[in-house]
Amino acid sequence: MHEQLLQRARDIRLAIFDVDGVLTDGRLYFLTDGSEFKTFNTLDGHGIKMLINSGVSTAIISGRKTPVVERRAQNLGIQHLYQGREDKLVVLDELLAELGLSYSEVAYLGDDLPDLPVIRRVGLGMAVASADGFVREHAHGVTQARGGEGAAREFCELIMRAQGTLAAAQNAYL
Repeated sequence: MHEQLLQRARDIRLAIFDVDGVLTDGRLYFLTDGSEFKTFNTLDGHGIKMLINSGVSTAIISGRKTPVVERRAQNLGIQHLYQGREDKLVVLDELLAELGLSYSEVAYLGDDLPDLPVIRRVGLGMAVASADGFVREHAHGVTQARGGEGAAREFCELIMRAQGTLAAAQNAYL
């Protein structure tokens, strides 16, 4: 199965991430004033930065809308951000038209049923280890790490390994 995932990852030019349950552990935190906060994993963040530096574009598609996600996307250099969009397949089609890419050049990491249409359509559709069982069953692959606990890093490194850019990115720190 791992070799099949590497094969699917070779031609990826755009990596898309869901937020809740993927870049976070899925828990929602609300303060008494109604504002919301989320916790993100620094390993995931650095993996996304490495992926961008390797030449792969990145996007976030989230059904929820919160300023914290906009700030996180800016901090990481994620080029395309779509929030408050329930129909993720419609967003995917808009993005592919804008970028001139095909489904086979896209990777997506999700965790729940609203992610499944995109996971099944793209070249590399993966679920995090903590994803809904039905989603895990229908994804091309499942990360070993749970959402918010390194799953995005694992996803990014898989793409970079397949494209031959991971070792150089890691060795730059030696």
